[in-house]
Amino acid sequence: MKSNSATVSYHDIAPSVTAFSTTRHGGFSRGAYGEFNINRYCGDDVGNIEKNLDLLAGELGVDKANIIMPHQTHGTETRLVSRDFLSLGRTTQRMILEGVDALLTDVPGICIGVSTADCIPILIYDPVRRATAAIHAGWRGTAARIAVKTVAEIRLAYGSRPEELLAVIGPGISLDAFEVGDEVYEEFSSAGFDMAAISRRQNKWHIDLKECNRLQLSSLGIKPENIRVSGVCTYNNFTDYFSARRLGAQSGRIFTGTVIK
Repeated sequence: MKSNSATVSYHDIAPSVTAFSTTRHGGFSRGAYGEFNINRYCGDDVGNIEKNLDLLAGELGVDKANIIMPHQTHGTETRLVSRDFLSLGRTTQRMILEGVDALLTDVPGICIGVSTADCIPILIYDPVRRATAAIHAGWRGTAARIAVKTVAEIRLAYGSRPEELLAVIGPGISLDAFEVGDEVYEEFSSAGFDMAAISRRQNKWHIDLKECNRLQLSSLGIKPENIRVSGVCTYNNFTDYFSARRLGAQSGRIFTGTVIK
């Protein structure tokens, strides 16, 4: 595994794939976007984003044009990124990536990833078929079981078997920090989740989004020992990782992704 840098924290998932989350450090952005934001959809200066993308491409050893980021909308839409995708124009690519919250690929050298700032990023890797997925699971996506849907897409597209899959649940908001209203609690409850396992009452309800996604992955047959869960709470570690609850919606985003070697 590559060692962590100022800009990138690496996840130890498998030797044949690079898995990572960006930090707030080492880039060119300023203020609530500072310093290392590559997300084009949150209001940051375009020039700084481009310079940060250059840094990330150099860190990962990939072509800048091969860093693929969807415009997420807290839904459950997935897209498969094939080799042909790279030959499309930038405008067409962005149209294809509009309203998408999970990406899949089996093409080496393509970096697929999702953006978060308290939401939960999930990476899935099939070391047998050398296929990977990046999932954005905010509370809406978690309640709608986007992780379950994406694993079904991996199985359909690549013939993956759940017992062979490896997963990383990346930096995101913790149970203690994720306070929600009764309506959010009721949405999870009505969707059939084991609320005793994923929630706690502390004046208001708190929900454990990481655990909820871990349980979903485990229920599909992914071995518990093959699911790594980051201990980083973005709310409590907002100086190192972006947190919308701390910094506001007009702030930078963590980018969590994979590159098949």
